[in-house]
Amino acid sequence: MDLAAIQADQVTLNSLVQNLVYLSGTVGAITVVVGLLMIDAGTTRRKSLFNSTIEKVMGFFLGFTTYFAIGFGFWAAQYYIMEGATMGDSLRDWWLFGGMLNANASTTDPATFPGLNTFQIFVFFLAVFAGIVNILFHFAVSERIKASAYYVLCVVAAVASSILSFYTWGSVGPLTNAGFHDFFGVGFVYLFPTGMALALVPMLGQRPGMFNPHPMVSGYHAPSIGLAAVGLLTIFAGLPMVIVSCLFFFDPEALAVSVTMADTSVGLAVNNYAMAWAGGAVTGGILAYATRKYAYLLLGPLAGYVAGACGFDVYQPGEMFLVALGAPVISYIVYEFTLKREFDEHKLLPLFLGAGSYGLIMVGILEAGTPRGGYFGFEEGEYAFQHGQIGLTMQLIGIVVCLGAGLVTGLVTALILKVTIGLRNTDDEMAAGLDGLRWGLEPDVPTREDTPIAKG
Repeated sequence: MDLAAIQADQVTLNSLVQNLVYLSGTVGAITVVVGLLMIDAGTTRRKSLFNSTIEKVMGFFLGFTTYFAIGFGFWAAQYYIMEGATMGDSLRDWWLFGGMLNANASTTDPATFPGLNTFQIFVFFLAVFAGIVNILFHFAVSERIKASAYYVLCVVAAVASSILSFYTWGSVGPLTNAGFHDFFGVGFVYLFPTGMALALVPMLGQRPGMFNPHPMVSGYHAPSIGLAAVGLLTIFAGLPMVIVSCLFFFDPEALAVSVTMADTSVGLAVNNYAMAWAGGAVTGGILAYATRKYAYLLLGPLAGYVAGACGFDVYQPGEMFLVALGAPVISYIVYEFTLKREFDEHKLLPLFLGAGSYGLIMVGILEAGTPRGGYFGFEEGEYAFQHGQIGLTMQLIGIVVCLGAGLVTGLVTALILKVTIGLRNTDDEMAAGLDGLRWGLEPDVPTREDTPIAKG
């Protein structure tokens, strides 16, 4: 090692602490993946359980790999453009074999790229969320979609959601600099796969036994709601580290500023997160006991969280609690609406189309006028620090853009797949169980869902 080549400003104690913060966020995001897989294992029909879980795992890694290959350059381009460079420059630096992705931060001149370690860790962090997008989308199309078609959609979705993040997450992208406020990334992580689901679910139809008895499946029954509840708390445990990773830290020492460039602090952000879950759990519990439907015990806390995620940086905890109280009601309305119309999608639409859109609208109303946007240190021009304000109009535009991007991505890709490799498993394949057909696996115990309907 040539010690003379070491760039001291790249390896300070302050930068190491920041690196550990973002690494912890990456661990938190992976913990969320584990929680999502637990929910899947607890709610998927037993004869297709392994197939459903392994498709999610493979979809995750396809999105993860695609993001490393090309995705990060799209998101980072907003900061390149801010400095007078181009998206092409960002893509060249941050594709899998790009100069910055493969550079040794210790020997990279800060004048070339300050804080390089942090950006390199952020590739890993955001790649996990590219995989999470695919897991969430699979919840909407599980069992019905062919594995090959799903995997193609995973690669396409990873690229498309990366491009969308350039517009909707950060502070100097085209929509974020104009006023769209989304602290966590509700738009490109949650609304985007929901848009895809809106395109695909009508094309794929219902699963056998979901709404009406099938000759081979008397009903669709979740094998372990308890496991799903553990998955819920696993997500709750992992997300605080992710929340802190949505902050930027500047001198002096570790001044926390939101990724949106709004004023905030670590304590406010994490306590808002806590109150969002608490508010959602309270209303979800009330709805569950009033309707005798256990689903709202799981949907409630998640709805509160999703509704608050876009504004964890700007709310106060008491305000956040009140907003979260209303989120499960919105999810309830969407859930019951789709259920009565036998629309076979019970997770993304109530949580993201319902609570997610509600949350984006509420922050546009309650926090209207809050300074944000631009970038710390810029005092004038179109990227001046906090030159913009939160407003309802840009929140509505952001919702439409994110849902529309998912809808178009899903629809165009699905139509191509339908006439090429095919899109849907047959009803008989789903009824028989994909674990046995694909992997030669059978359930270890007979279950009520597999009891044939008596004839005559």
